[in-house]
Amino acid sequence: MKNVAVVGATGAVGIVMRQVLKERNFPLKKISFFSSERSHGKKIQFKGESFRAQVLNESSFDKGDIEIALFSIPAQASKLFAPIAAKNGAIVIDNSSAFRMDPEVPLVVPEVNAHAVSRHKGIIANPNCSTIEVVQVIKPLHDAARIKRMVVTTFQSVSGVSLQAMDELRQETRAVLEDEEYQRQIFPHQIAFNLIPQIPQENAFGANLYTTEEMKLVDETRKILEDDSLRITATNVRVPVLRGHSASVNIETEKKLTVEETKQLLSETPGIVVQDDPARQIYPMPAFATDKDETFVGRIREDESVPCGLNLWIVSDNLRKGAATNAIQIAELLL
Repeated sequence: MKNVAVVGATGAVGIVMRQVLKERNFPLKKISFFSSERSHGKKIQFKGESFRAQVLNESSFDKGDIEIALFSIPAQASKLFAPIAAKNGAIVIDNSSAFRMDPEVPLVVPEVNAHAVSRHKGIIANPNCSTIEVVQVIKPLHDAARIKRMVVTTFQSVSGVSLQAMDELRQETRAVLEDEEYQRQIFPHQIAFNLIPQIPQENAFGANLYTTEEMKLVDETRKILEDDSLRITATNVRVPVLRGHSASVNIETEKKLTVEETKQLLSETPGIVVQDDPARQIYPMPAFATDKDETFVGRIREDESVPCGLNLWIVSDNLRKGAATNAIQIAELLL
């Protein structure tokens, strides 16, 4: 039994963390919920009890009684509060980008590199939501045939931004359908019935003209697979979908893998569901993956432009396996 804190408990991922903790019957001795000033005192229902959201501050962990802290707050806040929590005895599982590339902090997908958890020094990083689904699928293929190069295009839902972004998509969609003006607050361009090839919304592009989100996928994948030689290029696109991230992945391998060999490998991999029968219009879609913990893969086919290449289509719920569920699976490893 553990004393657990959910930090960022009223945000999109925090809400799902609470849901997943209940569903997986995580052994809780005590649970606490922390939020920003904006949600101070907000009522939170959990397992039939009513709690009040506490304001996160520098003394929140002073008692030293919190053993596992599930963080889902902005990176700058994590940089401040995670070390404080760790210093006071908590093991922090952080969902932000704050510590992912820190060489002292394990970056973990339990089905891929559970062994890395043992190296933690008080903080464990949860990877980016798109990285999680991609590495889950490519790890068994990399082990079997050695991936030389990978091209990834992601199609990321608005829930990857915030609850407010989900509201903006709903409201803007209604406005467009009614031919009305809409004053958006979250996205730099119309998201309803549109695609935006820029993630995040602000300060996105680096000197190489890739976005920070694209470079996260590149760098995090190499770190998780412990292979800096892997050549990866990525493009991230925000799409008018409420929940569920998708990825088109093209890989080139040293050893040839047939479609059937690939399906067999993936079907034997924990956490992955092969959903691939195009003749019957069966393939992964965000609408199907929503509120599920598995990562779905389909449209598996050989890349006919190279001797050893494959195309894959990957979908998972970004709020569950892409964030909350992965974090709680890491917490389960700590048990």
